[in-house]
Amino acid sequence: MSDDGLITVGWREWVALPDLGIPAVKAKIDTGARTSALHAFELETFSEKGQRKVRFGIHPLRKRKRLALMCTADVLDERVVSDSGGHREMRLGIRTPLRTGVREWPTELTLTNRDTMLFRMLLGRTAMAGRICVDPSVSYITGRGRGRVYRNWSEDLSRSKKK
Repeated sequence: MSDDGLITVGWREWVALPDLGIPAVKAKIDTGARTSALHAFELETFSEKGQRKVRFGIHPLRKRKRLALMCTADVLDERVVSDSGGHREMRLGIRTPLRTGVREWPTELTLTNRDTMLFRMLLGRTAMAGRICVDPSVSYITGRGRGRVYRNWSEDLSRSKKK
């Protein structure tokens, strides 16, 4: 941690989304992106006690598509997001705690299918503001190999975290 309270991270880091039941997902730290994005598939919205919710799946490891986690979160909003190619897409937004290293804070994420992307998550500058300093010359300052947490998980059985 720096003297100004910012945590220094590399251009890519392992992060956790504990309230979603995601112990580790590789994130690209993207100062060019305003909005953070999380890989999601099979999105299903529903209402519970007057609160709009979304149920979705995530493949936390890019090379293990059979490993799927099922997550549930409150819907924060719907918004139009432009990707790096200028394509506009309507996305659901959620708010959930994000942990990297020893720091944790609430973060807004949009849900989109990132199956063809190298990283299952993009951490945009809105989520970083006042919390993170990026050193683009390094990777995984907050820890390497966190994906090993999935080593003993059955790929045929998805794990579910209900909120």
